[in-house]
Amino acid sequence: MIRHTVVFTLKHEAGSAEERAFLEAALVLQAIPDVGKFERLRQVSPKADYAFGFSMEFADQAAYDGYNSHPDHVAFVRDRWVPEVDRFQEIDYVAL
Repeated sequence: MIRHTVVFTLKHEAGSAEERAFLEAALVLQAIPDVGKFERLRQVSPKADYAFGFSMEFADQAAYDGYNSHPDHVAFVRDRWVPEVDRFQEIDYVAL
């Protein structure tokens, strides 16, 4: 199993309609085949300088690769992520 996570901060003002629209648009990712346990998260730790997170799970590398190349993921990254995300950190985990 691979747990794919990303923390990020948007270019939009906190609480804005644009921020809400971005987070709503991200729901397209959970409909991609093989995406499991998709979560949109608000980051609350004072130790981290990001506002939000996404987390999802994949059964194996093939499922993760399929997600990365899926047209809906590619479109989301191109049309929403690149223009609207200020900064991010992506981390993928496998169990020890």
